[in-house]
Amino acid sequence: MIVEIVTGADERPEARVVDIDDLGRLHLALGQVTDDEAADVLERAGLGRFTDSETAVLDVAALRAAAEPRATAPDWQTRWDEMIAHARSKGWLSADGSGLQVHVESAAGA
Repeated sequence: MIVEIVTGADERPEARVVDIDDLGRLHLALGQVTDDEAADVLERAGLGRFTDSETAVLDVAALRAAAEPRATAPDWQTRWDEMIAHARSKGWLSADGSGLQVHVESAAGA
């Protein structure tokens, strides 16, 4: 799963969740936007916040709410639970389970 921050309609950056059925990976991909623009869009979308230019914390409930209705894999819920359990085992999940630390990657030119 990828949370993308890309230039959308009217050249205004927007957040979208893509590759929803691929729960073997999760990261934040930035298109041709600045870190400040991406941070603002991510927060306005309610999907999370930047911690620095390489790391963000995604809101687990908001991410699931954005992804689950569009999931097509029959075992999506089970795989989601496994992804969250894996993140917890790696120390990527906040103590209360509400935030998930992810790597920020540039998607510019992709």
